[in-house]
Amino acid sequence: MSITVENITKIYGSQKALDQVSFSINEGEIVGLLGPNGAGKSTLMKIITCFIPPTSGNVEVYGNNIFDNPLAIRQNIGYLPEHNPLYLEMYVREFLEFVAGIYNLGKQTKQRVEEIIELTGLTKEANKKIGQLSKGYRQRVGIAQALIHDPKVLILDEPTTGLDPNQLEEIRQLIKKVGQTKIVMLSTHIMQEVEAICSRVIIINSGKIVADDKTENLHSLQKSSNQYLVEFNKEIDTNAIKQLKNIRDIIYNGNNTYTITSQNDTDIRENIFKWAVDNNLMVLTIRKNDNNLEKIFHDLTSK
Repeated sequence: MSITVENITKIYGSQKALDQVSFSINEGEIVGLLGPNGAGKSTLMKIITCFIPPTSGNVEVYGNNIFDNPLAIRQNIGYLPEHNPLYLEMYVREFLEFVAGIYNLGKQTKQRVEEIIELTGLTKEANKKIGQLSKGYRQRVGIAQALIHDPKVLILDEPTTGLDPNQLEEIRQLIKKVGQTKIVMLSTHIMQEVEAICSRVIIINSGKIVADDKTENLHSLQKSSNQYLVEFNKEIDTNAIKQLKNIRDIIYNGNNTYTITSQNDTDIRENIFKWAVDNNLMVLTIRKNDNNLEKIFHDLTSK
């Protein structure tokens, strides 16, 4: 395994931010780290990148231990924190050359900077001051500085926060391209982003891992029931429809619209239509809800 996290616990005073967290990541994986605010995502990333030590447990990155070889780990990791720290008064190319100097790239500096500028789509902005750039291009600069030393691991904390739809898609494509040859771990609150980019999802809640699987496999967690959005022509008696076979729950959403959940993996639409006809009602809309990642996230983190 290229990254191995073993029983990581982090305690701040009386608060346990992480509780016995363990997982491993292989090269070529793009892993989405999900969780509500305060779940421990940023703390976990900071431990992996050697910014803070754990209270207990261990992390190895390509055979290097966070306690014995933190410098070697930092050399193998590119990190973009949630609040992208940039020198706004510096020019893009100037800033990247400055970062390359920190990594002692020497004679490779100019060639590497130009490669990264092209890779991250900064060519037209390379001679501008960072403070003149849009949020999307500033994020590109942040990713560029994380990649300048060609790390094996890229860790991105909320990399697409505040981007417009066009910027969002551009950053997604950049991350997918980089992820072909590196380990990428990113945290986000945007479920569509995870489904579009990530090959694997780790969901963390209250400092513990509550799910860890390939993105497509997580959908199987919700296959025990079906959910339908139904609009009638007027308000109905919810207690009456609950008596129908295979209906587990019904929630009133307002405007004569209801979310109806089946007892098991059964199609209940025919029963709903028949019940409506028998009670002189009209079904204006009936739509089966997908078991999407957003619903799975809600179910796993609201317990």
